[in-house]
Amino acid sequence: MSGPCSYDRPRRIRRGAALTLFLASVLATGAATGTWSDAAEGAAERTAPDRKASGAHAPRSATADRAAVERAAAQAVEDGKSGAQAAADVVSRSGDRWSTIYSPGEFKDFQAQLDGSYVGVGLWVRQAAHGRIEVSRVQPGGPAARAGITTGDRLRAVDGRPSRGTPVTEVVGRLRGAPAGGSRGPAAAAGTPVTLDLQRGARRWTVTLHRTRLRSRNVVIDRPAGAHGPTRVKISAFSQGTGATVRRAVRRASPHGGLLLDLRGNTGGLVTEAVKAASAFLDGGLVATYDVRGSQRALYARRGGNTRLPLVVLVDGGTMSAAELLSGALQDRGRALVVGSRTFGKGSVQMPSTLPDGSVAELTVGHYRTPSGRTVDDKGLTPDVIVGSGAEERARTVLSGIGGGA
Repeated sequence: MSGPCSYDRPRRIRRGAALTLFLASVLATGAATGTWSDAAEGAAERTAPDRKASGAHAPRSATADRAAVERAAAQAVEDGKSGAQAAADVVSRSGDRWSTIYSPGEFKDFQAQLDGSYVGVGLWVRQAAHGRIEVSRVQPGGPAARAGITTGDRLRAVDGRPSRGTPVTEVVGRLRGAPAGGSRGPAAAAGTPVTLDLQRGARRWTVTLHRTRLRSRNVVIDRPAGAHGPTRVKISAFSQGTGATVRRAVRRASPHGGLLLDLRGNTGGLVTEAVKAASAFLDGGLVATYDVRGSQRALYARRGGNTRLPLVVLVDGGTMSAAELLSGALQDRGRALVVGSRTFGKGSVQMPSTLPDGSVAELTVGHYRTPSGRTVDDKGLTPDVIVGSGAEERARTVLSGIGGGA
C-alpha cells in the first residue's frame, strides 16, 4: 500500500521525502485469491486495486510511462473530459499492475487511510472454508463491536448481497460502501448505513450499522505475563507513527525474553516508517537501495537502535512491499532470523504526481534492493527457517534458541 502519509494536499507529496511503495490497501492479492493461508486478514474498510494476477507471484509487470499518462490527462481536460479516466486508460494499456490513478475524492480517502484513519464499521474479514466469509477481527469501540459482533461470526450477506463465494476484496468494498459494479470512487461517508446478515452457530440475525470514522490499529503489542518472556509485535501496515511505536516496544521489551516481530499479512505502507522500524534494531547503516528513473538512492537507519535484543521476524506470502524491505534489511544485516514462508515479492517503487484535473497518478518509478543487493520484485524473500503451519510456535522456539526467553 502506498505508504501511509499525511499531507494537506496531493501536491505536497511531490516535494516530500516520503518514498512510497504502493499498495492502496491492507488487502493483498493473495488474500483475495486464496494463494496463502485463509487466515490472512484484510481490513474491511479498505479495498485493493483491481489486479488481474492469478496468484501471489505473478510475473513482473511493465511500467507505465509518466509522460504519456500526463499527456493523456492534459489532453482530456482540454477536451472537457475526465483526465483521471484518460490517465487510467494509459496505465491499463501499459500492463503496470502497481500503478494507479486516484480521483481527487479517492485520494482524499486514501490520505486519511495512510494517516491511520478510515470510515467503516470496525470489522475485518477473511476467506474461510467452502467460500465462506468470516469475521477475523473486530475493532474495540467500533460499530461492529457495539453491536456484539465477534471474531468467527460468519458474514452471510452485506446489504442483501450474499458473501459466500465472493472475493474478499468485493466484500470489503461492500462494507466500505464503495460504488457497486467495480466503478471507481471513494468509500461511503460517515453516518451511512450498512446491513449485515450474520451467523454464529445455529443463530442467524440481521443488524444495521452506521459507518463512522475510526482510527486503525496497525501495531498490536503483546507483552509477556512474566518478566522474562518474549514480546510479540504484530504490524499489519506501516502507517504514520508505526516506527515510533515499534521503538517504544523495543525499549520496553525484556532483554532476556527477546522480541518476535510478526509481519505476516503486512501489505506494506510508508517506507519511511519501515526504515524507522529498522532503526529500532540497528545502529545506523544501510536499510535498502532503490532507483528512481535510473537515479540510485539509499535508505539508512538512524543510529542508536537496540542491537542486542534477540529478534525473530515472522513472514508469509502476505508479507509485501515495505514489510519485505524491513525483513530483508534485518536478514541481510544479520540482525534477525526470519521464519515462515516465502514473501509476496513486491519490490517496485511508486511515487505520486498531481494531474491537471487534480487527480493523482501513482506510477512505478523503479525497484529497491536489500543491503546485500538482492532484488525482491517477483521473487520475494526466502526465510532462514521455512515453515508453514505452526510458524509462530517455531518462531518462538528459534527465538528461545538465540537467547530469548521461552
